[in-house]
Amino acid sequence: MEELIEKIKEYKIIVICVSLGLVLGGFFLLNPITQTPAKESNLQTEVTTVSKDSLDEKEDGNQKEEAVEQDLITVDVKGAVKSPGIYDLPVGSRINDAIQKGGGLTDNADSKSINLAQRISDEALVYVPTKEEATSQEAQSNASSTKENKKVNLNKASLEELKQVKGLGAKRAQDIIDHRESNGKFKSVDDLKKVSGIGAKTIEKLKEYVTVD
Repeated sequence: MEELIEKIKEYKIIVICVSLGLVLGGFFLLNPITQTPAKESNLQTEVTTVSKDSLDEKEDGNQKEEAVEQDLITVDVKGAVKSPGIYDLPVGSRINDAIQKGGGLTDNADSKSINLAQRISDEALVYVPTKEEATSQEAQSNASSTKENKKVNLNKASLEELKQVKGLGAKRAQDIIDHRESNGKFKSVDDLKKVSGIGAKTIEKLKEYVTVD
């Protein structure tokens, strides 16, 4: 009888322990630990902050690069300079700055033919001629001026001078003299159309050789 009572006590203890285990298990199932999401949330915040900072730094870098590009111009330096080439210069630079960037003038450079103080713009060509080139250009200019001065004056030329004009023969030269004596001076080369036998095409050709005062 005593043994039976002892077994009943043991059985009650086991039942109580099992019941407590079930109660505690249900409690933890109904109230899960929520600390992990908090850690994940903090991590996401840090990642977002770092990404934003990186983007801001990248944008600042791009803006600085654009500002540098806007402050420079690119010019092509050629001719009688020691180191011809394409160079970047600050906005507002002058021809002298471009030449110095190209190593300076050579001994054969003609500095008189260029304006060293002139401002230059982006994509400009800075060409320094040699002394020979400058002399040749001056000679061509003088030849053109001389040619202009050698034009025959319709109001002063003699018959012989008019006969030497290309495109005019003896008869047309005499017709010009006769018209001038009868009607007075020519006011322009185009007035030759009033002379018999001289048309518009002939006048255009004669403009290279004749003039009026």
